[in-house]
Amino acid sequence: MSETGTDEDTLARAAELREQLAEANRQYYELDDPKLGDDEYDALLNELRALEAAEPELRDSESPTQKVGGRPLGRFEQVRHTEPMLSLANARGAEEFRAWEARLHNRLKSLDITPGELRFACEPKIDGLAMSLTYENGEFVRGATRGDGVIGEDVTHNLMTIDDIPKRIEIDDPPELLEVRGEVYYPRAAFKRLNEQRAEAGEPAFANPRNSAAGTIRQLDPEVARSRPLSIWCYGVGVQRGLDLASHSEELAWLKEHGFKVNDDIAVVETADKVVERCLWWEERRESLDYEIDGVVIKVDQRELWRELGVAGREPRWAVAWKFPPMTATTQLNQIVWNVGRTGHLVPFAMLEPVHVSGVTVSTATLHNEEDLERKDVRVGDEVVVTRAGDVIPQVVAPLIQRREGKRLRRAKPPKKCPSCGTPTVKAEDSVWTVCPNRRGCPGQQFQIVKHFVSRGAMDIEGFGEKQAHRFLSEGLIGDPADIYELTAERLMELDRIGETSAANMISEIERSRERPFGVVLFALGFPGIGFVNAQALAEHFGTIDALLEAEAADIEKVDGIGPILAAQVREEFHDDYNRDLIARLREQDLRFELEESERRIEGGPLEDKTFVLTGSLPELTREQATQMIKRAGGKVTGSVSKKTDYLVAGDSPGSKLAKAEEVGTTVLDEAGLLELLGDAAALPDRPAAPKGRA
Repeated sequence: MSETGTDEDTLARAAELREQLAEANRQYYELDDPKLGDDEYDALLNELRALEAAEPELRDSESPTQKVGGRPLGRFEQVRHTEPMLSLANARGAEEFRAWEARLHNRLKSLDITPGELRFACEPKIDGLAMSLTYENGEFVRGATRGDGVIGEDVTHNLMTIDDIPKRIEIDDPPELLEVRGEVYYPRAAFKRLNEQRAEAGEPAFANPRNSAAGTIRQLDPEVARSRPLSIWCYGVGVQRGLDLASHSEELAWLKEHGFKVNDDIAVVETADKVVERCLWWEERRESLDYEIDGVVIKVDQRELWRELGVAGREPRWAVAWKFPPMTATTQLNQIVWNVGRTGHLVPFAMLEPVHVSGVTVSTATLHNEEDLERKDVRVGDEVVVTRAGDVIPQVVAPLIQRREGKRLRRAKPPKKCPSCGTPTVKAEDSVWTVCPNRRGCPGQQFQIVKHFVSRGAMDIEGFGEKQAHRFLSEGLIGDPADIYELTAERLMELDRIGETSAANMISEIERSRERPFGVVLFALGFPGIGFVNAQALAEHFGTIDALLEAEAADIEKVDGIGPILAAQVREEFHDDYNRDLIARLREQDLRFELEESERRIEGGPLEDKTFVLTGSLPELTREQATQMIKRAGGKVTGSVSKKTDYLVAGDSPGSKLAKAEEVGTTVLDEAGLLELLGDAAALPDRPAAPKGRA
């Protein structure tokens, strides 16, 4: 026992936790290079809180449980906040939020306060850099970081470059003093472009948009900030003289009215159930936003209760942060392996030290392609940033080059032999891909071809997934997509664990797929360069497979969205003997190789002469449905964004097309915007039905 009566092991553990948390704060707030994930940090902080609650003599003003952030850096002038910029308690899910709400009511009861109906403001928790903006008589005079919550850094010179920060409050009688608080952030699309530029220049990539924003704001040269499109969401008011509003929501409305950027989707609700509903609503849409959020901030709306409820340590009792599972994490890349795709391209994958991302444990992640691997300079042994956006395979965002610390890590090179069939690989002089040239005999390629052919966006054969494709190929039931239509229920029932009902259902699904339209069948073939949009354009331009089989490159080049290089490639695919034989066998199976009248673009519709590009996953519509609706309204859908593109329809994970659209000034729509633009055309009688659910 120590002199205070505290167990020596408890003292040692408390000291260890303080040291770990202090270092984590230094990495996050001062170096903008966090090595500890939010979940790990919160677990350590909660453990220290529990120790201090059990042994109050452990707690003092220097404990991480009582302080916010990190100390200001010495190269900036220090600013003492008139009102501390506090941190927030966390609630991870509905149960912890309701526990916080119960404590809130108990606190009010202990203070003998009957507030009536409490109102809660629910606003997105922006993953950026907290900022204090001070206005004197309407003039922006100073901007400061949060720092340690009491003292921050004067970064006015950089904040002056952000267009979304008003430099003057344009009213006749502005408040004598007004401190506006907000979160400076880097838009996702712009952040992606920044990292691409840094990788091409051989500079370390930023781990996430927050690090990028923080690194930019802490530059001494304001031209760096001016060159980067930072923005800000304002979320509240600190010290004030001359502005007397009763509620937090009224303050936000005042800020918005007077030129400050306030999120349109902030909502005020009156019950805990409505708070839970609102938080789940934000979580569902977080990946479609062009800014990072890591939760929802819930505040008591009535300002008069804030002072009464007070502060516990470093956290106000009148607010809590509902935290989402992290979308990114940092882990070690242990190995790079190569798979072969349906067109023979070798695709790199990362084998990772298991890490928790977006609610699941991730141990593998895609590295996209050989060019991306080279551009990002990802190496075995690197610490890498991993993300899992949407219900898709995780991906490596970037290596943390600054953490190599002199290690000799070799660049990964594609194998000299195909990992599936052992055929020597080749790489054309002008190509970014290493390929396996054994297109007909490579088991890996045949598996990928069949998997693509039966997939939802292609022939949509329900119940025929990866496992079935692998099994049917390995057991010799099929050798290519045409063999699928020779399958019978009796043959399937000879396999283990396939009963009469399952076999009958699969044969029924195979039969149903014969009705898929011509453009979809072209896409299902999986030929290089013929994605969904190009397949639709080819089908509409040529009308029949016979016309396409006879077409020369010059004819194909006349199709919207297809240039000379791709035209030559498409021509080669349709003149290939193996491909022509496959098409002939599929025609014998009565698949559709002629455009139906209902598939043609209608002239004179409300979207005539308008060109659309689709990217990402839409909430309700499939790519096929959206394309058909646009065509039925007279519009055109192409595969790439250019200055001639009128609209980009962007869903989840929009990728580089969104960045290109912003660069050339193309109007960007979400699904709701597309439906609004379509108007009555969105409700045409032959609008395609919603897709069936997957088993």
